[in-house]
Amino acid sequence: MTLLVVIYLAFISLGLPDGVLGSIWPVMQQSLDLPFWSAGLIGATSSIGTVVSALMSYRMTSRFGTGKVTLVSVTMTAVALLGFSFASSLPILMLWAVPLGLGAGSVDSALNNYVALHYEARHMNWLHSFWGLGASAGPAVMGLALSLQLGYRSGYRILTLMQTLLVFALIASLSLWVDPKGKREGEHHAVHQKGSLRHKALPFALLSFFFYCALEISTGLWAVSYLVQVKQLLPSDAAFYGSLFFLGITVGRMASGFISYRLSNIRMIFLGLFLCLVSIIALFFASLIFAGLSLLLLGLGCAPIFPSLIHQTPRSFGPELSQRIIGLQMASAYIGSTVTPPLFGLVGSYVGLQWMPLLQGSILVLLVSSITILVLLTRNKEYSV
Repeated sequence: MTLLVVIYLAFISLGLPDGVLGSIWPVMQQSLDLPFWSAGLIGATSSIGTVVSALMSYRMTSRFGTGKVTLVSVTMTAVALLGFSFASSLPILMLWAVPLGLGAGSVDSALNNYVALHYEARHMNWLHSFWGLGASAGPAVMGLALSLQLGYRSGYRILTLMQTLLVFALIASLSLWVDPKGKREGEHHAVHQKGSLRHKALPFALLSFFFYCALEISTGLWAVSYLVQVKQLLPSDAAFYGSLFFLGITVGRMASGFISYRLSNIRMIFLGLFLCLVSIIALFFASLIFAGLSLLLLGLGCAPIFPSLIHQTPRSFGPELSQRIIGLQMASAYIGSTVTPPLFGLVGSYVGLQWMPLLQGSILVLLVSSITILVLLTRNKEYSV
C-alpha cells in the first residue's frame, strides 16, 4: 500500500510541468518578444528528449530499478523548471526543455508497465487522474501567479518547489521499490518472443498512442491561445479555462476508475472517443462561455483513453513483452507530441487558430481508425495477467 501511495505521488510529478507552457505562453511570448510559433519548437525539443528516454526505458529500469529512475527523472524536471524561470531567450528555453523531456520518458514507461502488470484497471485510471491533478495544478499555479501580479517567473519557481518536495518523498521511499515477489520490479524476465514483437497489431497500437498524444498535447499547448485570439478572452481568464481541460482529465479518470468495474477497457476507450467528438464540435461552434467549458468536456473524453490503452497492452501482447512494447508506445506517443505542436503553431501563424478544432477533428478520426483496427486484430486472443 505504501508503494502505491508513492507511485501516486510520482504520477503527480509527471503531470506537473505538462500544461504549464501552453497556459502561460500568451504572456511569456510578449515578455520575451518571441515569435508566436516558438512555443511549438520548445515543446518539440522537450518531446524529443522524452522519445529518447522512453526508448531507453527498458534498459534503464532493468539496470537501476524504477525507484532510482523515478528519483533522477523527477529531479531533472525540478531543475528544468527552475531553469525556465531564469531563461530570457529562445535558445535558453530550448536548452532547459531537454532535461524536462529526458526526465519524463523512462519513468513514464516504467511506472505504466508496473501498474499494468500488478494492479487492476481502476488503479490505472486513478493513477492517471493524479497525473491530471499535477497537470491541472501547473496552469492553475500560473494563473494564480498572474492574478497576484507575481509574474510567470515566480510561477515557475513555485512549481519547482512543489517538484522538489516530491523529490524528497521519493528519496525516503527508495527501499520500497521491490515487487511482491522480492525482486526489483525493473528486472523482468528477458523472454525473447520475436514473433510477438512482429504482431500485425503492433503498428496500430503505436499509431493509437501517436494520435492520442497529438490530440491531447496540441489542445494543452494551443487551447489557451485559441481562446485569446479567436474567442477574445483575457489571458488570465483563458488560463483558467485551459486548466479546465486538465481538470476534466483528472475528474474523468477518477470517475473511470469506478466505471471500470462495469465496463471493459475497450468500451471505456470508445466512450471517451465519443465525448471527444462532441466537445470538439462544441469548441468550434459554441459561444464564448461554452467554448471554454467544452475544454472540460474534451478532458473528460480524453480521460479513459490513454490509461485503458496502457492497461490493455499486456493483455493484448503478453506480460513478458509488455515493458518493451509500452516503451515503444511511449516513444510513439511522444513523437506525436513532438510533431503536432509545431504543426498547430505554423497553421496558427499563417491562417489563424480559428481552424484549430478542424485539425483536432482530423486527428480524432485517425485515432478512432487506428484503435478500431487494433481491437479487431487482438479481440480473439487476450493474455492472462
